[in-house]
Amino acid sequence: MSILYIGAGINHFIQAAFYLKIMPWYFPYSLQLVYLSGVAEIVLGALFLFQKTRLVAAWLIIVMLIAFLTVHVQMIIDNYKDMGITFWISILRLPLQFLLIRWAYILRDTDFNRHKKAIL
Repeated sequence: MSILYIGAGINHFIQAAFYLKIMPWYFPYSLQLVYLSGVAEIVLGALFLFQKTRLVAAWLIIVMLIAFLTVHVQMIIDNYKDMGITFWISILRLPLQFLLIRWAYILRDTDFNRHKKAIL
């Protein structure tokens, strides 16, 4: 999970133009929000690596994903009239958000070190 969020966060800086295109028109300071969400994903992904901060990181990831739902719903609305591939991708991305929320919830208090020791 950490690698997913750290990688996604870095991508906000590499592909900022992509994220700007999907930002809802009613969000002010879109570029700053793209960068801020990238920083949030990097920081939360890093915090998720450590047992002491995993619970807080998981809950903040859940809050972040819920906040991102507005972007995904707006993508569906914006692409509805075309019914093209972008519309269907945005339809598929919405349930993915809920799966990511569930994944963070499941792993919120997992002690990976304990499991690793049990395997060894």
